[in-house]
Amino acid sequence: MPALDGMRILDMTQYEAGTSCTQALAWLGADVVKIEPPGRGDPGRHVQPGDGNSPYFLNFNSNKRSVGLDLKDPRGRDLLLRMAPHYDVFVENYGTGVIEQLDLGPDVVRRANPRIIYGRLKGFGLSGPYAQFKAFDPIAQAAAGAIALTGPDDGPPVYPASMTADSGTGVQLALAITAAYVECQRTGAGQEIEISMQEAMTFFMRTRASSTIWNTRPALGRGNPDRSGAGPATVRLYPCPPQGLNDYVFIMCTTERMWDSLCIGIEQPELALDPRFATDPARKEHNEALAEVIGVWMLGRTKEEAMRTLGEAGVPCSAVLSMEDLFTDPHLRDRGFIQQLDHPEHGSIELLGFAPRLSNGDVPFVRAPLMGEHTDDVLRSDLALEPAEITELRDAGVVA
Repeated sequence: MPALDGMRILDMTQYEAGTSCTQALAWLGADVVKIEPPGRGDPGRHVQPGDGNSPYFLNFNSNKRSVGLDLKDPRGRDLLLRMAPHYDVFVENYGTGVIEQLDLGPDVVRRANPRIIYGRLKGFGLSGPYAQFKAFDPIAQAAAGAIALTGPDDGPPVYPASMTADSGTGVQLALAITAAYVECQRTGAGQEIEISMQEAMTFFMRTRASSTIWNTRPALGRGNPDRSGAGPATVRLYPCPPQGLNDYVFIMCTTERMWDSLCIGIEQPELALDPRFATDPARKEHNEALAEVIGVWMLGRTKEEAMRTLGEAGVPCSAVLSMEDLFTDPHLRDRGFIQQLDHPEHGSIELLGFAPRLSNGDVPFVRAPLMGEHTDDVLRSDLALEPAEITELRDAGVVA
């Protein structure tokens, strides 16, 4: 049985941050019912571009069910509040003030179901000087210090391409919801959970932030030397043939044992005894000479060959994998991380999987729902509505 079997979630999320939260819970076995406005649905359906089932949407909404419900119509809002007692969790990440305009704030929903856990994900939280500010992933990364620490030391800051603020915040909210759910099983009490993308993003900044040591010294400089190779020779990107945009290997040798492994990996064990490289201070003094030796070896192998050889020798390293490389990576495929699903409009599609693996209750991947695909099923099971009632509501545009 899946770990979260029995947990039911009213999913009022859109785009990525909130949808990452509810998707993680769905992948752990929760029944997630996504509430979407009739017509366009979640705006994420139309990103990149989209026809209502964009690749962007498919990536963040698998294992969910979709109910089309017009919450601006009093009848639609009433249906949602009647559904609320059947659910354990309510999650929203609308812009500041939107949920209040719909009159579906925590007090309202918890009157309908006092046990419900009400999760709220906002860019800057619900209080403070920035509370009204809008935010997306890059905004939260800038506000949390990530952009300031990314890029070359002598150049402008760089926005990291990974969506750490969006999905990272979503997963932290999912953890908090799970904790609240466990408590509710024990006490019978629901609660409200608020999470700020800015604050959640700082979770990933703690190693670098620790260098301030109570503000007695400045934080370290930027940590991403450019591809020309600035930085220690043993912590660097090296180009490999055919020297395309992503034909690089990153190595990170930080101990003497790793240095010895690197010498063995590049088939030059004598380097460990070379006076220029025998100690860390010596390697720093002759940094570029060492980089040249390592670089020549790298240029004789593809990034995949270099990664395999060095990894087997005990060197922390990785080829720079492009998005296309991820879907063909033999390791990810061998572990079953690449999920292949059939979609009624797109045919066979491949999606990236879910990292946590539980020994009990594995949850199979299910494709993202079509807009309103499960409206009839949910309204029948939750509210015992008859088909004629649902048809009448659909004809009036209240449900889809």
